[in-house]
Amino acid sequence: MTAIETLAAEGQASLFLMFAGVVLVVLLIGAFWYGSRRRRREAPPAAQNPAAQRREDSWQTPEEHARDQRDQEHPHA
Repeated sequence: MTAIETLAAEGQASLFLMFAGVVLVVLLIGAFWYGSRRRRREAPPAAQNPAAQRREDSWQTPEEHARDQRDQEHPHA
């Protein structure tokens, strides 16, 4: 087996791996695109949900959550 034949044989495997990599990247991009479309369709906008709008970019502790629950059950107490 000559050096050219050896390089040609190795080229087949690397061509397959490059093709597999491209297919994998396309599948990942498609999955993210599909997931973002699904999320947009399912989630209501924050403008329609006042509680979500108020807490849009915040993290709530259990104590704050309990206080909010009491406020919702007894709004003017």
